[in-house]
Amino acid sequence: MKNFIVFGLVIAVAAGAGYYFFFAPERPDAPEEKSSSFSIDALAENDNVKGARDAKTIFIEYSDFQCPACAAYQPLVKQLAQDFEGKLAITYRHFPLPQHKHAKLAAYASEAAGKQGKFWEMHDTIFETQKEWSSKNDTRDVFIGYAEKLGLDRAQFVADIDSDEVAEKVDAQYKSGTRAKVTGTPMFYVNGEKFDTPRSYEDFKTAIGEVISKAQ
Repeated sequence: MKNFIVFGLVIAVAAGAGYYFFFAPERPDAPEEKSSSFSIDALAENDNVKGARDAKTIFIEYSDFQCPACAAYQPLVKQLAQDFEGKLAITYRHFPLPQHKHAKLAAYASEAAGKQGKFWEMHDTIFETQKEWSSKNDTRDVFIGYAEKLGLDRAQFVADIDSDEVAEKVDAQYKSGTRAKVTGTPMFYVNGEKFDTPRSYEDFKTAIGEVISKAQ
């Protein structure tokens, strides 16, 4: 059974990686900003972080909730957090591509959940159910349903998903991605350096382990 699960994960990652390498869209042109609180070598105060904020190794992912490759890598990044607990700060930053019509609302939903302390739970739910909602005409009620299943206050979630604060945060992270020369999703940065997208979890784990060892 263990071998079967590992084999299935490898197939999923290979499919996602294939999409990334051959079909990941170029970023659209966007105006440059002269300054921002977001960088690729340090955490911002309002970054969503999994792991130790004071870790010497900072892993930043620019991602799109409607991107199939991003969904394929989600369980790998989640496993990294477990395998390097206390040694790695993992940050998810929003880069919703305009051609993915529900990506921005999905980003808003994750941030609205984050206002109630459930960003990562909503993050995982949205990715794990991507095939269910991505083809729908209207996903708003779907995300509200996820919020209710996570035990969030419905009225607050609805207010936050429509708030200027949430929209401005997502927009600021997107613009920081354009400055970082994000050309497709997912794109990873480790301690400020672009990190080549791995083709397997073992490659991922080995490379991150080497960075952590050097940082220590």
